[in-house]
Amino acid sequence: MAEPSRDPPSALSADFMSFSPGDTASRWLACADLQQEVYCHLAEYVPRILCQGGGMAEHREEQREEQREELALQLLLLAPLEWFLLGGEPAAGLALLQQGGGAAALCGHVFKVGEPTYSCRECAADPTCVLCMQCFLASAHRHHRYRMTTSGGGGFCDCGDAEAWKTGPSCQNHTPADQNRETEEDPVSLLPPAVEERSCSIFSIILQYAVDLLTWEQEDQLPAGLEPPQRSDSYYCMLFNDEVHTYEQVIYTLQKAVNCSQKEAVSFATTVDRDGRKSVRFGDHQFCEQAKAVIVRSTSRQSKPLRVQVMHSALVAHQCFALKALGWLGQIIQYSDGLRRILCQVGLRPGPEGENSSLVDRLMLNDSKMWKGARNVYHQLLMNSLLMDRKFKKLFAIRFAKNYRRLQTDFMEDDHDRLVSVTALSVQLFTVPTLARMLMVEENLMMTIIRTFVDQLRHRDAQGRFQFDRYTAQQAFKFGRVQSLIGDLKYVLISPPPQWSQQLRTKFLDGFETFLDLLRCMQGMDPVVRQVGQHIEMEPEWEAAFTLQMKLTHIITMMQEWCSTDEHVLIEAYKKCLSALSQCQGGLPDGEQPISLSLAGHTVDTFRYQVSQEKVSIHLPVCRLLAGLHVLLSKTEVASRLPEQLPLGELSPHLLIELPLRCLVLCAQVHAGMWRRNGFSLINQIYYYHNVKCRVEMFDKDLAMLQVGASMMDPNHFLMIVLSRFELFHTFSAADLRRRYREANKDLAQQNTLIEEMLHLIIMVVGERYVPGVGQVELLDEVRREILHQLCIRPMAHSELVKALPENGNKETGLERVIDSVASFRKPGVTGRGLYELRPEWSKRFDLYFHHYSRADQSKAEEAQRNLRRQNGEDTALPPPRPPPLCPLFGSLVNLLQCDALLALEGAVLQWAVEPSGGGWTESMLQRVLHLVAMALLEEQQQLESSGADEDVSFTFSTRITRPGEAPSTSGSVLALLESLQNAPHLEVHKDMITWILKMVGNIKTTRERTSGSSVSVSHGRRPEESVRDKDKAERKRKAEMARLRREKVMAQMSEMQKHFINENKELFQQSMEDLEAAATATEHSPPSLEPTCVAHICVGPMRVGGAERRQLVTCILCQEEQEVRGHGRAMVLAAFIQRSTVLSKNRSRGIPDPERLDPLFMHPDLSVGVHTASCGHIMHATCWQRYFEAVQQKEQRRQQRLRGHTSYDVENGEFLCPLCECLSNTVIPLLPHACSPDRSVEHPCLETWLKRTNQQAAALGFTHRKQSHGAAQQVEPAVPDRFRVGFDPQNSFSSGVGEMINTFSMSAYKVGLKVNPNEQDPRVPVLSWSTCAYTLQSTERLLMDEKKPLFGSLPCRQDDCLSSLTRFSSACWTAAPIRTVQNHFIRLLSVLVPIPDSQLEDAPCILDVDMFHLLVYSVLSYSSLHSLDQSGRRSVDSAHLHLLHLVTVAHLVQVLLTFTTGELSMDQDGEESEEEQLTCQLYGRLRDHLGRCLPDISCGWRLWRCVRASVLPFLRTAALFFHYMNSASPPADLLGTGPGQWEALCSYLSLPSNLLLLYQNQRTLLEPLIHRWCCHPGVGQVLHGGGVLVRFPRESNRLIDLPEDYSILINQASSFTCPRSGGDKSRAPTLCLVCGCMLCSQSYCCQTEVEGEDVGACTAHTFTCGAGIGLFLRVRESQVLFVAGKTKGCFYPPPYLDDYGETDPGLKRGNPLHLCSERYQKIERLWRQHGIAEVIGHAQEANQTLVAIDWQHL
Repeated sequence: MAEPSRDPPSALSADFMSFSPGDTASRWLACADLQQEVYCHLAEYVPRILCQGGGMAEHREEQREEQREELALQLLLLAPLEWFLLGGEPAAGLALLQQGGGAAALCGHVFKVGEPTYSCRECAADPTCVLCMQCFLASAHRHHRYRMTTSGGGGFCDCGDAEAWKTGPSCQNHTPADQNRETEEDPVSLLPPAVEERSCSIFSIILQYAVDLLTWEQEDQLPAGLEPPQRSDSYYCMLFNDEVHTYEQVIYTLQKAVNCSQKEAVSFATTVDRDGRKSVRFGDHQFCEQAKAVIVRSTSRQSKPLRVQVMHSALVAHQCFALKALGWLGQIIQYSDGLRRILCQVGLRPGPEGENSSLVDRLMLNDSKMWKGARNVYHQLLMNSLLMDRKFKKLFAIRFAKNYRRLQTDFMEDDHDRLVSVTALSVQLFTVPTLARMLMVEENLMMTIIRTFVDQLRHRDAQGRFQFDRYTAQQAFKFGRVQSLIGDLKYVLISPPPQWSQQLRTKFLDGFETFLDLLRCMQGMDPVVRQVGQHIEMEPEWEAAFTLQMKLTHIITMMQEWCSTDEHVLIEAYKKCLSALSQCQGGLPDGEQPISLSLAGHTVDTFRYQVSQEKVSIHLPVCRLLAGLHVLLSKTEVASRLPEQLPLGELSPHLLIELPLRCLVLCAQVHAGMWRRNGFSLINQIYYYHNVKCRVEMFDKDLAMLQVGASMMDPNHFLMIVLSRFELFHTFSAADLRRRYREANKDLAQQNTLIEEMLHLIIMVVGERYVPGVGQVELLDEVRREILHQLCIRPMAHSELVKALPENGNKETGLERVIDSVASFRKPGVTGRGLYELRPEWSKRFDLYFHHYSRADQSKAEEAQRNLRRQNGEDTALPPPRPPPLCPLFGSLVNLLQCDALLALEGAVLQWAVEPSGGGWTESMLQRVLHLVAMALLEEQQQLESSGADEDVSFTFSTRITRPGEAPSTSGSVLALLESLQNAPHLEVHKDMITWILKMVGNIKTTRERTSGSSVSVSHGRRPEESVRDKDKAERKRKAEMARLRREKVMAQMSEMQKHFINENKELFQQSMEDLEAAATATEHSPPSLEPTCVAHICVGPMRVGGAERRQLVTCILCQEEQEVRGHGRAMVLAAFIQRSTVLSKNRSRGIPDPERLDPLFMHPDLSVGVHTASCGHIMHATCWQRYFEAVQQKEQRRQQRLRGHTSYDVENGEFLCPLCECLSNTVIPLLPHACSPDRSVEHPCLETWLKRTNQQAAALGFTHRKQSHGAAQQVEPAVPDRFRVGFDPQNSFSSGVGEMINTFSMSAYKVGLKVNPNEQDPRVPVLSWSTCAYTLQSTERLLMDEKKPLFGSLPCRQDDCLSSLTRFSSACWTAAPIRTVQNHFIRLLSVLVPIPDSQLEDAPCILDVDMFHLLVYSVLSYSSLHSLDQSGRRSVDSAHLHLLHLVTVAHLVQVLLTFTTGELSMDQDGEESEEEQLTCQLYGRLRDHLGRCLPDISCGWRLWRCVRASVLPFLRTAALFFHYMNSASPPADLLGTGPGQWEALCSYLSLPSNLLLLYQNQRTLLEPLIHRWCCHPGVGQVLHGGGVLVRFPRESNRLIDLPEDYSILINQASSFTCPRSGGDKSRAPTLCLVCGCMLCSQSYCCQTEVEGEDVGACTAHTFTCGAGIGLFLRVRESQVLFVAGKTKGCFYPPPYLDDYGETDPGLKRGNPLHLCSERYQKIERLWRQHGIAEVIGHAQEANQTLVAIDWQHL
């Protein structure tokens, strides 16, 4: 590679020494042409300082180079500018400027990516108004309802902006001292005149320089005046970012093009993505061109190639300095508002070229040509300058609006995110209401945005409607960019004006007309025709149209809100909309065949149209907007006050209802299954039509338009047209036609469904009055009703209710304002979420035919409400609730309920129900008719109640239903039909409803009779109803009484038969009764006889009480065969899971040792890594398990061929799921019989005798082993004890099957514990089996202790079985290893405690480096190998165990005293010293004698003994568990509880004195030399002097880290966390380790590391050092807990942070404030401490196998 000429460091150093920024500034002041002088200076120094050489240097060297550049930049380039600007020493000058400026009134803090932002839901003008954390905490809004989100970066804090907040615009830090000063005074006038002049000139030069370079398009030339003195042939191959190519493509291409390693390529790709460009090669021109050619060639195959430029090094250097200079300008203007104002003036000053020639215009218009880093820097400067100055913000907004169309067009062609586009600044400008309205008036902004939007959607059909291509990824990307324009329009409209000017009216109406043009392009798009005969071949495109509809929903609503604030605007908008609709419908009835319809004596003229045969579209935005405006005319009472100004006479109701009716008929026909051949696209359209996101401006408005039409038409005519469009007219027009029609049409079910849907539509048209303007209601009544009907289905969480309610433009649903009046809140437990339940008094307002119910919701709600009424002992009728009164404009709607046509319909359906044999009706149909009748009766009752005495009520439904049906139908009256149906056996379900209707008819009749005198109160009207209810109750009571008597009679009969049977079989019963009595007396007399043994519950030593007599019968879960557990029987196994663990670790910093060299025989007291075993408790035959596991292996081999992702278990590592409970397992524990009873006949030696004999045996064995290894030994052979056979090979006491399973588990423990491949010859195999036993017992004891549970009796069965099997296996596993290996282990273990003569063991660790419980377990379990050689008949294995326990206990006492610190001591104890205290002081004194000043002087025995007792307790408890399971000894009653007497019971159970110091005192002569030996070990002094890890006792239990109560504190910490490898770049997914508190940069290429030859993410890598492969993390920005196990397994878990409604917020989408729920965090901690993380992951992955596999290793 060509090495360019570059200044040696010494040359620049000389410049450093000689350069004076003050002199340079003085020279500039004196010169004539300042720009030329500054440019000369920059031309000389910039290329020498910046961009010297390639980027593939070492990381540390790169950092040094950056520091050198920064220093040189500051001294040689920026310092002269500051000296010039301030006319002297910069620090002093800047301080003076800052003093003169005063406190800032605006905060202007620019948000970093991921930083928390707060928006007050009560006071913010719109959701884009946000505060930073500091301002929020110092503001009044922290006590309001607020929303918390994380910033995407780029916006700034709105604190101090009065237009952004309804109240409390400023926090305490930004409250202006003098409110008027800043508006009146020009901040420039506060600057010294000389500074003003110099700043104007230097700002102008530097900004001009930066703009020239950032917009420079030549690669090899520089702007005039910047050519370097010596031009070198040094170039950069510069790679630019795009959003098309993936990381992998870029990395692969770079490796090929510039021949770098993958790590370097990843670094390049990360920088390109972050900064927008990066040089990938440095050298001469040809050298760089080669790399460019390779990159372009490699990336141009599938898509457009990556952008690469070969640029001269001097140009790159100047561009880098241009960015630094812009950053410097941004910092300088922070010191003074005057400097900010001057920079604004310079930036917006028009240039010589005229239009768009200012420097800011040039930057904006070249935005899409710049790279990401340059855009970010200048956007930041614009925000710090123009947007922080109120005067210039307005001027900038005008420039932005003038260039709006061009900027948006550039953005459409660009492929960068909107976040890094200048168009994103629209949110800062258009959301300021005064600015938005000013731009609307002066720059016609609303029209500009809409026209730009329409221009971008170019594809139209012949009628001029939008036509979208197939919705590909590229189409979606383009369409997504176009939608940003809708966002801008939303910003403009977000705040309706409080006052209108005439100009604003004109411009808004112009914009409204343009908007109508847009809606006309949408009217009738994507029309569909019913497929008959064959299924549609290709699904038509529908998504784009609905996406557009969803985006425009809020805009349409906002347009209506603007119209509603001004009468003139509303009337004009209504006229324009009506005219647009008439243009759209211009050709509607033409060419259609006119027809005349007659029904029930009424005739209407319409035209023939069938939805099932013609084109129909679901998109009718113009029609729906008109419906919305019409409702507003009613709401604002404009229609009643100014009817002469409205074109109401021009309205043709027939045409108004035509299109919405077609749309609703289409939905009905789809529900009836008539459009099945049209595929899923239509089903999806119908779904979204009713969905909460679209329904406000689709379904709801169609319904409103039908209400508009119905209120203007004769109700009979309206119903006939509805029947005609539903294609049901012939069904109802003549009574006998129904039968003929049914025969002709084969699909009766479709016909019935259409009738049901049609009746439902009529119910909705008349009954849906909860829209302000249709009914006399408020907006909150509508919200309350929505909530009420959602809660009638079931209790719901807050988030479910929010999803079910439509949001307004400010993302508010109104839920919080009404929820407490309708529902009561039920808090969540440790799982689940908080639920709202409907208050009982509101259930009376339930409407079965609520218009927003889906069919499924309706049936659920109906069932729930009927059940509720049954529980309350009420009838199950679900009558409609009392409706609110209609507004005058819609008042005639009620006449639909009593019109002749509807009565004919109702009569027909009831007539069919009377004759059920025909089958031409359904219960749903009847239910709807009953509902309509009930609605009419309620309406009549309400009118009667509200009318005065002299008023005549025109609504006479009750009298109309008594008239018989008219010819040709010969049916009876509606009332007569209802009475005949009341007791029909086939209508039992509807009986209550019919009864309710008949009562209502009676009530109304009574009321009408009484109205002659006076108006009647409601209670009077209800009396007859109440009397009927009483009759019903009495009838129910009578039936219940009869049922009770019947039950009693049956019970008496059964009792009689029982007695008879007993008398017949007397002898048999006599015998069993005697047996029972005998058993009872035995139980009564047992306590006295058992008392001595109760006291003597002992688990270790010659006096232990064994349990060998117990037979153990178990059942195999696979073959269901019962089997006794025997050593020589068929092997039975327990499914188990072994894992490495650091849950008890006291030293996570200990590096992972080389597994091949690690000696695990001595566990350090810091327990840095252990091996834990858990089990689900399910038992199998070994052979059954082997067959099952082989089947699993074969299945997995087949699965791999299908390229399936990771499953929940890894068969290669021996993992499988338990066949019964699917719990993750990776091995099996063999079940072994209980231990033998102790041999009482043998004489048990004392400690001294046993030690002497064991020493001799160990010495003899050691000699023999050395002799076999090294040939003839030199020294004298030690004496062999009597009958001790050194070469004896003991007989194996287990069958081959059991032996094989012992070997299987040993290998699993070895493989997992050391992370090595299986090797049966390795001497460490038995040690790992003992280790997992000891560690599992220790972690179990810690859990029981921390949860304050008793030591025995509180463990679940599966854990108890696991510990029992594991301990018994451990006591037998030595039989599977070479006996010599185990004997060597025992000798080495014993040598820690006792000197063994001639053993030549030099490596025994010191007493402070050994965990005593592990030592006890290992030595007890390995002693059997020594004891098995003793043929003397004195097989006193129990006494050996007891002596080992005594020895290790004394060693632990010494260990505790050596690590004791005075800091743990508390107050003194009065009174005399007890024996324990004296003996503790004596022993401590002896230790001080041996160790001198290493130990502090402590005189208080009480303190010492108290500490010793607390420290030894965990050891004793764990030892008791161990011997309990090993010897199957039942525990004493005291240890089955947590009461007093635990210590004494524990010592007694372990055959120890309750004063442990007596162990030392009674054997003082024997133990003194041993203690001296322990203390004199060189390691003890070294550790006590700080040379090693000193563990103090009692060891505290590990906990997960403490989390802050408020989640935003965590977000704030994460936002300031930078990626450790990306040069200060913000981490995109900061993740907190819950075990150690370390913050990691997750899910990013930059922080991937190699673990065991594979690239893994930061979290996975961290688990291997922190959690031995298990990790618990909190993903801060997503509010998700992540569990990781190994490299391939993980799952997400609910976080411990909940909002006020008891719900988590994954992804922080809802934004409610989150607070720590300590119970949930404790649950996560308990899972971790129980070693249950892997199991949870297994279950989660098994449950979610259908999902796309997540690469957990990359997190």
